[in-house]
Amino acid sequence: IGHDKEVHDVTYENCQARERTQVLMDIANSTNGIVIGTGDLSELALGWCTYNGDHMSMYGVNASIPKTLVRHLVAWFSEEAEEQNKMQLSQTLKDILDTPVSPELLPPTQGDISQKTEELVGPYELHDFFLYYVLRFGFSPRKIFFLARQAFTSKEYSREVILKWMQAFYKRFFAQQFKRSCMPDGAKVGTVNLSPRGDWRMPSDASARLWQNELEELSKEHD
Repeated sequence: IGHDKEVHDVTYENCQARERTQVLMDIANSTNGIVIGTGDLSELALGWCTYNGDHMSMYGVNASIPKTLVRHLVAWFSEEAEEQNKMQLSQTLKDILDTPVSPELLPPTQGDISQKTEELVGPYELHDFFLYYVLRFGFSPRKIFFLARQAFTSKEYSREVILKWMQAFYKRFFAQQFKRSCMPDGAKVGTVNLSPRGDWRMPSDASARLWQNELEELSKEHD
């Protein structure tokens, strides 16, 4: 398409994700297989995926598993592999846990990962906390903010940091619904999911204004 490879913008990033998916789909065809999606519930909520890139697969096995739980599952499999004397597998899984979450769509900086997801969209333990109370109970931003401040100490996340990532959560949650409206099939593992064929019904053009207004009011208040 004539895009300058030195310009590392969203086009540069997304075209890689789409090409990866195309290659995987082609390999699946050639081997009479299917492409298993790796995206999880947290990424679906934030829309942290490339439309028709890693967003698409034949089956999304992690579609109802939040990122924080994925980490625990990987740790459990690592321990199981070690008990079965599968040391290489166990170490590989430990290395995965020690590696920052990243789509790796930008060149590394001096050999290190330059694109770290949680620095860009916020800590997953916060987003999963927000998501749980939004989906499971339908609580308001104000109530979820109150609960978050009880759950996390000020040393972990200050009032300002929690509010910052709550604002990011609601903005992305509403704006990225169009990706969830055409997501692949997947298993429902827990009590909630975001599949349009399951529990979640939401128009792609829904406005977040009411929720954002409440967050703006919170930002003007003081302890």
